[in-house]
Amino acid sequence: MTDLTKTPVTVITGFLGAGKTTLIRHLMQNPQGKRLAVLVNEFGTMGVDGDILKSCADDNCPAENIMELSNGCICCTVADDFIPTLEKLMAMPVKPDHILIETSGLALPKPLLKAFDWPAIRSRITVDGVIALADAEAVAAGRFAPDEAAVDAQRKADDSLDHETPLSEVFEDQIACADIVLLSKADLAGEAGLAAARSVIEAEAPRKLPILPLTDGVIDPRVILGLGAAAEDDLAARPSHHDGADDHEHDDFDSVVIELAEITDPADLAERIARLAREQNILRVKGHVAVAGKPMRLLVQAVGERVRHQYDRPWANDTSRISRLVVIAEHDDINEDAIRAVLAA
Repeated sequence: MTDLTKTPVTVITGFLGAGKTTLIRHLMQNPQGKRLAVLVNEFGTMGVDGDILKSCADDNCPAENIMELSNGCICCTVADDFIPTLEKLMAMPVKPDHILIETSGLALPKPLLKAFDWPAIRSRITVDGVIALADAEAVAAGRFAPDEAAVDAQRKADDSLDHETPLSEVFEDQIACADIVLLSKADLAGEAGLAAARSVIEAEAPRKLPILPLTDGVIDPRVILGLGAAAEDDLAARPSHHDGADDHEHDDFDSVVIELAEITDPADLAERIARLAREQNILRVKGHVAVAGKPMRLLVQAVGERVRHQYDRPWANDTSRISRLVVIAEHDDINEDAIRAVLAA
């Protein structure tokens, strides 16, 4: 039963580029009369997602209610960053009615849920639910691992093998911890892709879960908010590859920030970013770019070879027109000089 004296928190998790920020923007624009707060955890040093959300802040979710943790994975910085930030939100003159937490694409949700057992916040906050987003088209194609087909072939060839890639472990832990799974970019996947993605997730889920299609982050907030899951009390039903481990590391992944001069052709930049995915196994690129002759910032977001870009808002008067892109890949694939050579070509 939901404790109405506690502030509900919804944890929104999902693999890189699954659409978490887009979903949160939709919830901010449709708050159902609630005053929201948002906590964003970036992987990398530049708060792109937080900046996107602050651009659509309003009275229901003012800019001061949107906070960022950019010093590391949210589940690894509980004492130093996460708990103090939650306490800061709860100490605001007008306390939020509901808190949304956007984890990084690499975060394992279960260690985060354990943090809600800390005495400092347990009496005041409850985890209303965990929402996992999965890119339907990517999951249907097995792209949540670097080479899922090769891993699967190895397992079939030798029953003694049980080697999980880091990407597949992240994906499986997020699904296992979820109360609802949203298949994002459903319009791109089509009915066949959705069916295939649903089958993959059903095979991974430790229990029967609602699995719903999602396009452009649009869903009735009543479907995913107000679940009353009290997930912090339900950890045993949410198995993880890291159960029994005292901690975990994300040394499998790394990120670099690349600064660029003004560009003239966004389409050319998009092709160079896609080339990084093809040639250097880059997983994710995101950031803002200055385009010559354009007063608006160009927002760039890429997952693998899929690159999207749009103008989001004018450059602020006190902000220099500096293009910065965060590039994320598995540790062995990060070569800053090679990345810079492609992007700055």
